[in-house]
Amino acid sequence: MSQEGIQLDTSLGYLLKEASSELRTAMEAVLRPLGMTVTHYSCLELLAQRPGLSNSELARGAFVTRQSMNVLLQALERDGYVVRPEEARVGKTLPAQLTPKGREELRKATAAVRSVEVRMLAGMTEEEQAGALRILRSMISSLRSEKTPSSQ
Repeated sequence: MSQEGIQLDTSLGYLLKEASSELRTAMEAVLRPLGMTVTHYSCLELLAQRPGLSNSELARGAFVTRQSMNVLLQALERDGYVVRPEEARVGKTLPAQLTPKGREELRKATAAVRSVEVRMLAGMTEEEQAGALRILRSMISSLRSEKTPSSQ
């Protein structure tokens, strides 16, 4: 790394951001014809895998604010994709669950998103894919374990 700054063509952080941006663009392109965004899809996928998540948990899982997730959940509920109880059983949490319509739309979206991932990984062997998973998980773990470098 030079004193002037980061060399973008060799910066892993920059390449990860570029890959993330390209992945999101490709996902948006296949989801758009289904009337979905990546956030919409992420919310449905999270609810399918972890039914009953709260607004806050969904927001964290989809990498959006609680306010944005609340707006999305209201729209998904209005459109018949999810249901939430009228009143919270405990505290203020209104856990959402997919409806049959939500599950069917998610099935279509999952197939579209899977096609993007298959295209993204087409040039890699299974061993390389497994290695990439290990490396990415290690990077995430390292960043999470030390949120602020000055805290040592």
